[in-house]
Order: sequence, then structure tokens, then C-alpha cells
Amino acid sequence: MKIPKTPLLALLSLIPLTLSELQEAEVNGMFVFGSSLVDNGNNNFLKNATTKANFHPYGVDFPLGPSGRFSNGRNAIDVLGGLLKLPRLIPPFTDPRTRGARVVHGVNFASGGSGILDQTGSFRGEVMSLSQQIRDFKVTTLPQLRTQLRCVHSPRLFEDHLSNYLFVVGTGGNDYLQYFVSKEKDKVTVPVFTESLISTLSRQLKSLVQIKGKAWLKIKTVSLIIEASQLPRLILLNFFTNEAALLCNSHLKSLARSSNDQMPDSKMVFVDSYKIIRDIIDNPVDNGFSDTSKPCCEVSTPAEGGNGVLCKRNGRACENRRGHVYFDGLHPTEAVNVRIARKAYDGSDVEEAYPTNVKKLARL
Repeated sequence: MKIPKTPLLALLSLIPLTLSELQEAEVNGMFVFGSSLVDNGNNNFLKNATTKANFHPYGVDFPLGPSGRFSNGRNAIDVLGGLLKLPRLIPPFTDPRTRGARVVHGVNFASGGSGILDQTGSFRGEVMSLSQQIRDFKVTTLPQLRTQLRCVHSPRLFEDHLSNYLFVVGTGGNDYLQYFVSKEKDKVTVPVFTESLISTLSRQLKSLVQIKGKAWLKIKTVSLIIEASQLPRLILLNFFTNEAALLCNSHLKSLARSSNDQMPDSKMVFVDSYKIIRDIIDNPVDNGFSDTSKPCCEVSTPAEGGNGVLCKRNGRACENRRGHVYFDGLHPTEAVNVRIARKAYDGSDVEEAYPTNVKKLARL
């Protein structure tokens, strides 16, 4: 029987990470929460999910092929993990293999189509809301991590270990998408909706870093929120405005500032992905891009049973993927994900990573 060739990266991603291997990494690992922009395959294992990217041409430039990542290659989390010298890909929570030793360097809970609000994405089939993702982390993964780190009877030691993990939250766009295509926008103004959304997110972040009302020490949180105003299909339909994105991001920066003041032992960084992508769109040639609006892949149309956003199953993809901002009608190419991750990791512009970058955050 001939054994098929498997990419080395695929084999490495299945090998449990040991504590000794983490000595070279800048953090112990990452726990990731959010939507399709950071989903690395969770929706693949949700039986009734309709938002999936486990088929070609997704993954055309990824060593594992179509993996559930909504891009041609790596997403921003993959790139950020590499910059932090994590030697393994972070596994998706819903993969049955993501148990025991495989949770030691982190777990990805993100679900394509989900949002900050529990009802966001429900019309798309099965999704895991941000609240559910946090519950899954605390109820399922956290006890396993405690066991793997041999801290079952030592809460303080466990807190010390947790202080060197990075918590990344990448969400928000789908909440605005649903708001603008629903009747909600006729009843609630954008400022009121934004204020309510950020208030909900604030409660969720506090819930993430607390057990039985007590905050963990020195939790490092990165709010990596990519707003929907950059999405080509939505720009065309005028469902989203720059004003809404700027208002949201202003609130998020204030949230980072207030969280750092209220919980001095924990640190939060806000990465303004909106500005990063906007700069590429405004100056494409200077940034090495040639197409800032059209999807790189052939998208599925409503007549074909699609939604005009995701790639057509086994459809065509453009050859110059590095020159495109968008791979499908909603999600960035690997080239853009690399730019976002690098700006987040060691960028010097506080308008892009506030109040500091991830590299400095990891050393706190």
C-alpha cells in the first residue's frame, strides 16, 4: 500500500508540544476567539455550519491545503504565532484531537460567521458565538490545561503559567453586517448600536479573564478586530460606512485604555486592522498591491446556491494572489494577513497597535 505524502507542517501540527519546546517561544501559546478572519477550521467540525472554507481554492497556498482558513494561505493568527516563535500550529477546538497534551500551546475557538452578540450569524446555520467560545475555553480547555501543566493543586503556579499566554480576540465585523442588513438599523442608530456592542464585548473580556469573580494575574489580551467597512461586496452595496468603523475603533481604543487602568495586572492591546487595510487600499502600489477591490477567487453566486461572498467550490483563483487585498468577497489574502500580523507584532505606530505592540506585550 502506497502511503500518501503528507506535508511536514501537517505532521508537526499533530505532535503534542512539550514545555521544553516552549523555551524558545516568546509566549507559552495563544488562545484565539473570534470569527472567520481568525477561524482555522472550527466550522469544519460543526455539522450544521454553512460557513466553511474546507474546499479549493481556499488553502491553495497553505501547506495543508484547504483547512478551514478563509484565505489562500495563512491567516493573521498563523503569522503571529510564527513571529512569536511558537513551533506548532494552534489547533481548532472542535477537532476531536484537540484534547490533552495538544492544548498546551493554545487552542483556537474562532467560528466563521459568529460575532460579539449571541444572535449574530444564527441565520447562517450553526456557529459558535463569542460567549460560547469563552465558555468552551473555561469549561473544557482550561481544566485540561491545568492538568497538563501539573497545576491541579497549585492555583498560584497555574496563574503564573497563564500570565505568559496570549489571548487574541478577532471579531466584530459580522455584528455590523447583520445590523446593516436587518431592520435594526431603522430602530437603533449606529452610535447607540456601537456603544451597546462594545459594552457587551467589555463584559465578555472581563468574563474571559476571571474565574469565580477573581481576575487572573497579568493576562495579555490582543483585540484584533477587523471591521467590515473594507469588504468589497459591502462597499458596493453601501451597507457599511467608514464613519461606523472609525466610531467602533475609537470605542475599542478607549476600552483598551480603561481595561488597562481598571486591571493593572492585565494588559490589553488594540490592533487597528481597519487602518492597516485602509492604508493598503489608499496606497496600493507603495504597499506592493495591484488590486484592492475585486476578489481573487471566483465567488459563488446566489443562482449557484452561494452568497456572492465565499469562493465557488473548486472554482478558479487568480494567479497574482500576492497583489490582491481580498481572496474572496469578504476575507483578506495571506499577503494582507502577513501585513496585519507584522504591524501587530512589532509595529511602531500607536495608531495601529495601541498602546504598545505584541512583541513588547509578550515581554511584560
